[in-house]
Amino acid sequence: MKLSAESSSGNVIRSFRPGELRLSEQSFDSHIILSASKIIPDWKPAPFQELSIADFEPAIALDPEIILFGTGVQQKFPDNALMIEIMRQGIAFEVMDTAAACRTFNVLISEFREVVAALLVQNLP
Repeated sequence: MKLSAESSSGNVIRSFRPGELRLSEQSFDSHIILSASKIIPDWKPAPFQELSIADFEPAIALDPEIILFGTGVQQKFPDNALMIEIMRQGIAFEVMDTAAACRTFNVLISEFREVVAALLVQNLP
């Protein structure tokens, strides 16, 4: 799926398909954490049912107002305790499939929002 955004400043997601995420001229085939100005490639989160706050520390460290969690091809919700723990830190936490998270990320960075995307490019076990 090709994506576009109003603004071309910063990290804009150009396309996503399961197993590949493309930013401008860079392509990634592993899970990634992304902000408008920072790329953390090769994110290695725990298996889905074992996700914890530690898995999202690199995203939290970027001091976002919102974290978009792209869960792969299908939307899956992590444990409520994890989401509550992130939100208690004053960070909004939105869960959606990765394609939707990519589109939302592009819109929010075009609005100059402090957004971080934690994206699964493939489904976790």
